[in-house]
Amino acid sequence: MNEHELAERPFIYRYLDAYSPVGQESEGQNIWINEIEKYVDLVELDPYGTAVATIFSRDGDLQNPDAPNVVIEAHCDEIAWIITHIEDEGYIRVKRHGGSDNMIAPSKDVIIHTHTGKKVPGVFGWPAIHTRKSYVEEGPDQHDLWVDIGTESKEDTLSADIEVGCLVTFNDPLREIGDYWVGRSLDNKIGGYIIAEVAKRISESKVNLPFNLVIVNSVQEEVGLYGAKMIAKKLDASLALVHDVCHNTNTPRIEKAKDGDVKGGKGPCIEFTSQNHRKINAKLREVAHDHNIPLQLTVGSYGNDTVAFFLENIPTAILATPLKYMHTTVEMAHKDDVYHAISLYVEFLKAIDSEFIMDVHNKV
Repeated sequence: MNEHELAERPFIYRYLDAYSPVGQESEGQNIWINEIEKYVDLVELDPYGTAVATIFSRDGDLQNPDAPNVVIEAHCDEIAWIITHIEDEGYIRVKRHGGSDNMIAPSKDVIIHTHTGKKVPGVFGWPAIHTRKSYVEEGPDQHDLWVDIGTESKEDTLSADIEVGCLVTFNDPLREIGDYWVGRSLDNKIGGYIIAEVAKRISESKVNLPFNLVIVNSVQEEVGLYGAKMIAKKLDASLALVHDVCHNTNTPRIEKAKDGDVKGGKGPCIEFTSQNHRKINAKLREVAHDHNIPLQLTVGSYGNDTVAFFLENIPTAILATPLKYMHTTVEMAHKDDVYHAISLYVEFLKAIDSEFIMDVHNKV
């Protein structure tokens, strides 16, 4: 596909099909930046690749220097594998780089991202069912996995620029099945798509918000929230509304008694955790009610980017898009939930003002 054909594809496809393995997010991040810079006043990158785009509040034609900063944030990295060893026969051993699932890896197509920038195709090999001990098996340990690129020796593999430390991603493209987006990296590049669309709507509607809207696409969430932790220390933020994904629990082998009852197509979720600010949650519910935006409630994890802002004493909350089959190559997000998340972000931003921002900084 040439550059013109790529540019003609919808942004959601260009962005979600781009590779963004943890620590090497630049391919996807560059596409995100090229899209969002159409709608913002400023785009900056920190040394590790977290993107910060700003729509400034204005007093007439001039930027308002006293306006507070309100952050909307998602993370751009996708789970991957990292090469640990190359065997004499040319096979490549890996371990998880983020929460990759060894249970689904056998027989999957992969791309190896070399240190020189070359992409090398390969597959996770696996012995035929006829040769294994049992037809009923749960799956391999991560150290039982290997990647095969069709070479016959370690020297041949090394000659393809493949070394220890190179990253490996699955190679499944975004597609549509029924009412769902399906792909390998909706966690959380669907969030990057959502916050970029929010910036687009705010810009095109020519709304002058009473605060600077800071749109952040963070790196390295999947290995420790590192991008958000670094940028939260630098941003003089008054409030942060994070996007991540949560579990659509209406599938087999999910226990609703344990994980709650969330269904695709019923709206994005407010996640309740100790770090989520109750006044922001209440405002989200009020705005959703006032604009007839469907909304679900769930109890979230304690391992998303809200933690980074919480630890900097920035009032924060999370709006989550339900996913089926998280951390697989067939993550599924209902299209209505994505569009309703965009709408709720926009209406929330239009509904808050300096008085609300001051209120969330008062004692809860």
